[in-house]
Amino acid sequence: MKRSILFLLCAFFAGGLFAQQKANPNKAYNLYYEKELEQAKEVIDQCVEDPKHNVKASTWLYKGNIDYYLASKEYDEKQKNDAYVIKYLSAPTEAFDAFRKAEELKSNVEAFDMLTPAEGISRLYPLLLVEGVEYLIANQTDKAKNTLEKAIYSYEIKPPQHPFKGEIYYYYAYTMELIGDKEMAIGNYEKAVMDQSENANVYVRLIELLKETGQTNKIGSILAKAKEMAPNNPNVYVTEVDYYWQVDQNKAEQLLKSLPGFVFTNSDALANVANIYIKKEDYDKAEELLNKADRISPNNFVIIYNLGYCKLKIYDKIFSQANDIYLTQKEEGEKLYALANKYLNEAQVLFEQTLQFTPDDLAILKQLREIYFKNESPKYDEINKKIEQLEKQ
Repeated sequence: MKRSILFLLCAFFAGGLFAQQKANPNKAYNLYYEKELEQAKEVIDQCVEDPKHNVKASTWLYKGNIDYYLASKEYDEKQKNDAYVIKYLSAPTEAFDAFRKAEELKSNVEAFDMLTPAEGISRLYPLLLVEGVEYLIANQTDKAKNTLEKAIYSYEIKPPQHPFKGEIYYYYAYTMELIGDKEMAIGNYEKAVMDQSENANVYVRLIELLKETGQTNKIGSILAKAKEMAPNNPNVYVTEVDYYWQVDQNKAEQLLKSLPGFVFTNSDALANVANIYIKKEDYDKAEELLNKADRISPNNFVIIYNLGYCKLKIYDKIFSQANDIYLTQKEEGEKLYALANKYLNEAQVLFEQTLQFTPDDLAILKQLREIYFKNESPKYDEINKKIEQLEKQ
């Protein structure tokens, strides 16, 4: 038994020694040269943990190149096949850090058929952007922030070979919004504008933040630039109307009447124009637009909820009109009551649909309770009980 244990221990230590012998930078370089990038990464990652190797600039230069080309290979696969799952998501960040470390240890370090640290860093920004956006999608905002900061450094280190028209600044600004740093977000949205962004979201988000922070003197020039760079995006025109609705309603009315036709073929834009009419308390026009938006994009929570809200407001208006004339014009009054009830029933159906998205939303449940009360619905007691239970939680 003792002999067996000794044999196993000897085998373990021998295996460990063999692994250490394998993990040397020259082996990693040879694997890299043979395009065996995954094996090269496995070896070089062991080397950078070894105190004998991790003090040499060449070790870090090898790692930077191996991670860079491995990330590039995966990026190409993703471009060809959107279903491809990236295995080495952090490779661009690792490459960036490795190039920086190599540069720190020896500024003029180089190797045959490899990028220098400066060359490597300047080429990394597309890969760092992809990595940063993946972290954003996964709600890992701290990782996204750190990665996108490196992407910006890479992008700005020298004039980029392939300008990205503000996309790196856009995603970094959006990340800073999520974190709550509005001023940093504004600064980077402005950088995206200066980088000739054609992304309408850059201008829409920037204008919203400028309104929130009281920097409205910049908005006119931003709107002009937005129309120049994204002339066919409906949300740019809706944003313009929404802004002027707060500062110059006469101009807003003129802009509203002259909106380009393509605005009314986009469900999001239609919903946003409807919101402006809701602010005007023109619920009939808002309902018309929301009905059209609903036909284009059915099962959209925001559209369904706002449509239900408009129908409820129209019900209130018609019901009030019916009350006003019923005593003197009974027949007309009854027609109006019937029309009002039609809108009330339609509102009920819409609010019930919204519960499929948020079944415990108290605001919607209370809205429905009011409708059930008006309709003398048997559902009233059930929903009232649910509201009471939720309020106790």
